[in-house]
Amino acid sequence: MKPDALEHRVDRIHYARNQRTLDLSFDDGLTGSLTAEFLRVFSPSAEVRGHGPGQEVLQTGKAGVQIIAINPVGHYAVQLVFDDGHDSGLYSWSYLHDLISRQSELWRDYTARLNAAGLGRDADTQVLMFQP
Repeated sequence: MKPDALEHRVDRIHYARNQRTLDLSFDDGLTGSLTAEFLRVFSPSAEVRGHGPGQEVLQTGKAGVQIIAINPVGHYAVQLVFDDGHDSGLYSWSYLHDLISRQSELWRDYTARLNAAGLGRDADTQVLMFQP
């Protein structure tokens, strides 16, 4: 995926770990915040989106997910690494711009699909890690 001359560009990107939000501002003046959960369930990866229409995989139990790394990909995208091990999505500036622009609509659709499937945002199990 190569950057397009008309593609939106990110002016600022900041992850607020305590709020689990990625704050973005674009060269066209659009600004917004996306939660780590939102970014995880709308990952552009094949693992989430599938390889074609109708192959999408509904993501569940991601309410508490965190971003643990943000890796630049050229001048047109970032790779987000999540604490659940997901790291295969490349988030282009245009894709992030679209997510912010359509956030309310996308979230309504996502929660409706969860409800229809009888599934939830919270993880079914809690994993505790400790050192003896």
